[in-house]
Amino acid sequence: MPRRGGASCRSCSRQGSGAPAPSSGATIFALSSGQGRCGVAVIRTSGPASGPALRSLTAGRDLPPARSARLRLLSDPRSGEPLDRALVLWFPGPQSFTGEDCAEFHVHGGPAVVSGVLQALSGVPGLRPAEAGEFTRRAFTHGKLSLTEVEGLADLIHAETEAQRRQALRQLDGELGRLCHDWAETLTTALAHVEAYIDFGEDDSLEEDVLERVDSSVRGLQAALGAHLRDARRGQRLRSGAHVVVAGPPNAGKSSLVNLLSRKPVSIVSPEPGTTRDVLETPVDLAGFPALLSDTAGLREGVGPVEQEGVRRARARLEQADLILAVLDACDLASPSSCNFLDTVVAHVGARSPNGSSQRLLLVLNKLDLLPSEGLGPSPDLPPYLLLSCVTGEGLDSLLEALRKELATVCGDPSTGPPLLTRARHQYHLQSCLDALGHYKEARDLALEAEALRVARGHLARLTGGGGTEEILDVIFRDFCVGK
Repeated sequence: MPRRGGASCRSCSRQGSGAPAPSSGATIFALSSGQGRCGVAVIRTSGPASGPALRSLTAGRDLPPARSARLRLLSDPRSGEPLDRALVLWFPGPQSFTGEDCAEFHVHGGPAVVSGVLQALSGVPGLRPAEAGEFTRRAFTHGKLSLTEVEGLADLIHAETEAQRRQALRQLDGELGRLCHDWAETLTTALAHVEAYIDFGEDDSLEEDVLERVDSSVRGLQAALGAHLRDARRGQRLRSGAHVVVAGPPNAGKSSLVNLLSRKPVSIVSPEPGTTRDVLETPVDLAGFPALLSDTAGLREGVGPVEQEGVRRARARLEQADLILAVLDACDLASPSSCNFLDTVVAHVGARSPNGSSQRLLLVLNKLDLLPSEGLGPSPDLPPYLLLSCVTGEGLDSLLEALRKELATVCGDPSTGPPLLTRARHQYHLQSCLDALGHYKEARDLALEAEALRVARGHLARLTGGGGTEEILDVIFRDFCVGK
């Protein structure tokens, strides 16, 4: 069998990626800052005509020193009409975001100014408007970013909570890519040893325990991949939001709690039991973590058909919850509805996940402001609970701190630990890599073992961008706005 050289994960992510080759002669431009009026708007270009475009809009003046801002009068190169007095920057390739020659125009953010500069750029030969994500795609194509770093940049742009921002920055910094690189290096070494044994097995220059060392490396990698895959859902929850369901008997204050946590009137609040008859959802930032907060119908029996359907939907949503906020009236704990809820929901979730497995629950006793001075009256044995008044806000800080701890368990804490898997694509390739290592262990032939290691290594390469199909890359880069 011929010997095959082993390349690292980062180097192979730059070849055969399926991304288009850098356009020859095509220079792109776009507004990179947000749409609408603003103090300063940033317009950028990328490509070989960036230098001539900068000179054209500054009346032929010399390019500014690299990566240094200079104040220039911008004019339309066709009519000579002044457009704005702006800061301009010059980034000669390859020391730029895309790896190509780039220019930036920091102009005043009025719509007329921005439109005038964009129209002037469109008249420069060799320039065309950029497509969505095209700047970042060029950075990927030129080896400035791996595919996992590109995804981290997209997540950073779309981050709405502190936890999402932290996780996106870690991925943009290349933590997941470096981890895959290290795993790929392990597989490259193992593959080289197996193929060397195939070619030179009877050669005295080979160490006797070379295959045992390969087996040990594969076992260690299997354990590492398995640990990451067990945490895979946490990273996806951090990116898309954990499902937090507010549940309880009628009139416990569920809708009031949803409005308090979302800081807006999502649900109708009424003393009449059964006001909420459907599942009401709202995305919220809970203690820095993204969540989809669901208000549900009060759980009770013997009601009309419409409310019965609401109760059925509430129970179905409880099954899908990552975290349940179980709400009870602190002044009515001994009522049949409260006791039934404790028995059927609170105790059930506690019995199903004694070690804090997938589904979590926080018990909230609402209406603290109505409790008598002696505290809780006669009540059944209660698990740990939090006291809250949705009217006065007393107890809210304690609830938010408890939510932060629970959501850090559900979503993973982006400040600590290994990088999280935030996309289904990550999970797929790691699972496929682990499956291939399983085939290695089952193989009874060295050639089959080598092939299994090659397949496993290929999945790690595709995770960071090597060998990806054009369709996958299109989906990833479509997440970006024009100008990024």
